Amino acid sequence: MEVKHREIGSKGLFYIEIDNEKLAEMSYSKAGDKLIIIDHTEVSEKLKGKSAGKQLLQTAVDYARQHQIKILPLCPFAKSVFDKTPEYKDVLNA
Repeated sequence: MEVKHREIGSKGLFYIEIDNEKLAEMSYSKAGDKLIIIDHTEVSEKLKGKSAGKQLLQTAVDYARQHQIKILPLCPFAKSVFDKTPEYKDVLNA
């Protein structure tokens, strides 16, 4: 599954689209130049059990590392994965 990224102004979205249908998305807001706030993750039933949410978050973490920014996970799903994944601590806004 390919994770795509779109950013418009201070809002952004990592998403998975299959056959022109958006089946998973993780939205965020920018807080200045050095922080993004993940506020929502949603995965279609069609992708349940395929780790789509984790793929979205991995892409967000890769994006944060590339751009040398931090992530504040307000979304319960994103926060839970951050809590269980020590290798993501480098981009976590503590």
